[in-house]
Amino acid sequence: MAVLITGGCGYIGSHTVVELKNAGFDIVVLDNFYNSKPEALRRVRELVKGDFPFYECDIRDAEGLRRIFKENSIEVVIHFAGLKAVGESVTIPLEYFENNVGGTVTLCKAMSEAGCKKMVFSSSATVYGMNNPSPLKEDMPVGAVTNPYGRTKYFIEEILGDLCKSDSEWTAVCLRYFNPIGAHQSGTIGEDPNGIPNNLMPYISQVAIGKLDKLPVFGNDYDTHDGTGVRDYIHVVDLALGHLRALEYALEHTGWEAINLGTGTGYSVLDLINAFEKANGVRVPHYFTSRREGDVAVCYSDPSKAERLLGWKAARGIEEMCRDTWRWQSKNPRGYE
Repeated sequence: MAVLITGGCGYIGSHTVVELKNAGFDIVVLDNFYNSKPEALRRVRELVKGDFPFYECDIRDAEGLRRIFKENSIEVVIHFAGLKAVGESVTIPLEYFENNVGGTVTLCKAMSEAGCKKMVFSSSATVYGMNNPSPLKEDMPVGAVTNPYGRTKYFIEEILGDLCKSDSEWTAVCLRYFNPIGAHQSGTIGEDPNGIPNNLMPYISQVAIGKLDKLPVFGNDYDTHDGTGVRDYIHVVDLALGHLRALEYALEHTGWEAINLGTGTGYSVLDLINAFEKANGVRVPHYFTSRREGDVAVCYSDPSKAERLLGWKAARGIEEMCRDTWRWQSKNPRGYE
């Protein structure tokens, strides 16, 4: 029996593929290369010193999905595939709802037809919205999200919850990520965003390498220790290992579950810049500009449920996250190109 990984060539997906293969799982990878590149697939195969079935397919392609399930004995799906840029989602919301929500419904239908009723879903801390105080816990209210991207994650969680209620054979583990950064320790795979990065760490590393001039810091008047926003940064390899534990949990349980994947520690924007400069001996020129609409001052996790249910805990600190990011960026100044 195999694990289907949708979006398996993306940033988090590719690192998870490596960890699953290293743990001995049979895997099948699906990706449409909208937010990823074929070179990432080649490098993952190189890293794991082995091959696995790959399908270039969109999760909205019902016939393509049926073919994948027909040609492979798939027991569980890890679902990463989706559009993920907050700003872009505000500009083209219908595309986000069609792709993320509609695509997930199409995927769930294909799974049901094939008798595969176990999913680990790539959710997000954005579902907690603006009104909950940190540390954020899984039993807090969700849904008061501030952008279409976050709404798609919330809607999908609700859809999976209703699906599990309607059919007791279904399992859906919704992993609420905080802020993934870092890269594989080899520097072979890492985060390679299209265009100007939407996230802080790839922007920092592209400034450090000289690809971008300066880092804009959005807001220095928040009620935090240095005025800049505080977030929970987690190493992408720790995150990938969290999926491995969640997969093992899903194979043994039924029903719907939401679980935070974070470190439980908050670092400010300036903390991260300073840690990156110190760990790597490079400068990150930056300037302050106005706050972004929808940003909260502080957002970090209570990760205790993951430790209790999955036996998982983040092991890599901020210095390792910074070093691994720089190793990837300095070895690949143009990303996967």
